[in-house]
Amino acid sequence: MAEHPAYPVGLRLTGRRVVVLGGGEVAQRRLPALIAAGADITLVSPEVTPSVEAMADAGELTWERRPYADGDLTDIWYALIATSDHDANTRASAEAERNRVWCVRSDDADEATAWTPATGHSEGVTVAVLTTDAKGRDPRHTAAIRDAVVEGLRDGTLVAPHHRTRAPGVALVGGGPGDPDLITVRGRRLLAAADVVITDHLGPRDLLTELPPNVEVIDAAKLPYGRFMAQEAINNALIEHAKQGKSVVRLKGGDPFVYGRGMEEVQALAEAGIACTVVPGISSSISVPGAAGIPVTHRGVAHEFTVVSGHIAPDDERSLVDWPSLAKLTGTLVILMGVATIAKVAETLIAHGKSPDTPLALIQEGTTAAQRRVDATLATAGEAVLAHEVKPPAVIVIGEVVNVGPNPSA
Repeated sequence: MAEHPAYPVGLRLTGRRVVVLGGGEVAQRRLPALIAAGADITLVSPEVTPSVEAMADAGELTWERRPYADGDLTDIWYALIATSDHDANTRASAEAERNRVWCVRSDDADEATAWTPATGHSEGVTVAVLTTDAKGRDPRHTAAIRDAVVEGLRDGTLVAPHHRTRAPGVALVGGGPGDPDLITVRGRRLLAAADVVITDHLGPRDLLTELPPNVEVIDAAKLPYGRFMAQEAINNALIEHAKQGKSVVRLKGGDPFVYGRGMEEVQALAEAGIACTVVPGISSSISVPGAAGIPVTHRGVAHEFTVVSGHIAPDDERSLVDWPSLAKLTGTLVILMGVATIAKVAETLIAHGKSPDTPLALIQEGTTAAQRRVDATLATAGEAVLAHEVKPPAVIVIGEVVNVGPNPSA
């Protein structure tokens, strides 16, 4: 038997009896997949791990608190033998052989009639990897191959084209703060399968170089105080390409619903009768301070944090922010789009009671290779922006958390 490779097959165990012998770590690792497959599981073991006991308490399996006994593997479809008793394992595998039950044995794979492959899942696909050479079984190598394939499917670097017609629609994808590795797995997968990508300057630009040459990329940048593509034009582009039957990804920086005008695009698509999938992204309001060594909350220092848009100055009648109330908070204040207005913001906060010595950090191009951090106080914030020529995009953090960790730029 050892001279021939194993024959790969997928077992359909829904509602079918499966017996697991042993309740230790091996069973704990294997049981979730059997439960997910819908198997009718009986577990035989005097003792089990706390996690296995929780599965039994939840009704996901039946636990018989005793050792293996002859007859346990009668009228079943599949057996997993994983006790610490080698003699019991040998007797159980012999019973499985007599009853023609496919049996996995954790302590001696050569004596088993079935092997468990290294498996992973991605978008409705199960990847299963088996070692073909029985004499050279290397579980770590098998698992590494599994991981490489699954990761490639998830992050879009391994693309298997769909041969069925895809339903047209739009995916509103949050690209994260700028580092291409910080986009979500789902976002990257949708990006890899897109026909059209409509992006802006805050989206992770490096991801665009990975797109196939046939993908149409539309620049919808809204540069601060500069060139921009009107929101109505962006909405129309999304609708037009989706109506042509294309898969469209709207790639935005950060999260689509955190100052990203994402809901405006969702509403426009809904009015046009076009399906839209929203994929949340990592917001720069949390990730950029973290990348610069600043926690937005910290025990004994800040129990809350507030995120505010600074694109409109406090003395502008269009402002919707209650700056006097913010000045009274003791937690962390995170300001996005506030480079041009920080001097006025600082002045307003100080005027309403915030200490001029309150620590402040400006983090430009956060999470990218160009990231830099400039530290100041409320009293010196305006001067710091000018002296260090801080440009958008930059995240501003105000509060004692600025001084909690080491300053990487120091």
